[in-house]
Amino acid sequence: ESRATTASYKEINIQWYIPSVAKLSNHTETKVLLLYAYNTNPIKMSDITAFSPATAFPGQLWISLARIISLRKKLSDLKEQVEILMQGSKSFSTSVPTSFFEQNETLKISPSNKSKISDVKVHLDEKTEEMAKRCFFEVKALLSAVPAVSSPLTEIPFDVTLQSITNLEDMFDLANGCKITEGSLFNWIISLLN
Repeated sequence: ESRATTASYKEINIQWYIPSVAKLSNHTETKVLLLYAYNTNPIKMSDITAFSPATAFPGQLWISLARIISLRKKLSDLKEQVEILMQGSKSFSTSVPTSFFEQNETLKISPSNKSKISDVKVHLDEKTEEMAKRCFFEVKALLSAVPAVSSPLTEIPFDVTLQSITNLEDMFDLANGCKITEGSLFNWIISLLN
C-alpha cells in the first residue's frame, strides 16, 4: 500500500532530460527531451505490473533548447506584467483585504490566502493580451507533435490567472519540471500533446 501511486484528479507531470553536450556535433541544434505523463481520471496504482494504458498517458518530445530559453524569458516577462496588472486592478483590490498590501503597495500574501489570490482571473490590457497570445502561440508551436503552419492565436486558450502563468513558466523550467492539475490550462496542454 505504501508504494501505491495515486492521482486523485487530472494532472500532468513534466520533466526534462538534457543530453550530454559532448555527444552533440557542431552541426546539430541542441535539443532537450520533454518527458510527460498525464491522467484524465483518478488513478491508484499499487502494482506497476497491473498498469493500464487507459489510466495514464506518457510521452516525449524533443524541443530546441534555444527556443525553450527564449520562451521561458517571455513567460517570465508575462508573469511580471500579470502581477503588475493584479496590483493595479480595482476588482483584485476589492476582492483582497487591505491588510494584504503594505504601504508601498507591494503585495504581501499569507500562505493560506496565496492560492485564492493566484487563482483570481486577471483582466488583461491590450498590450498584455497581445504579449500573452504571442507566448501561448509559441507554446503551441513547441508542443504540437506535428508542426503545422498556423496563424497567430486570436483568443487566449485558457483562463489567465497568476497561477496558470506561473504553472506555464514552471513547465519550461529545465532544472525542475512541474506538475499541473486539472483546469483550463491542463486541458489546453493536453490538447496540444494529443
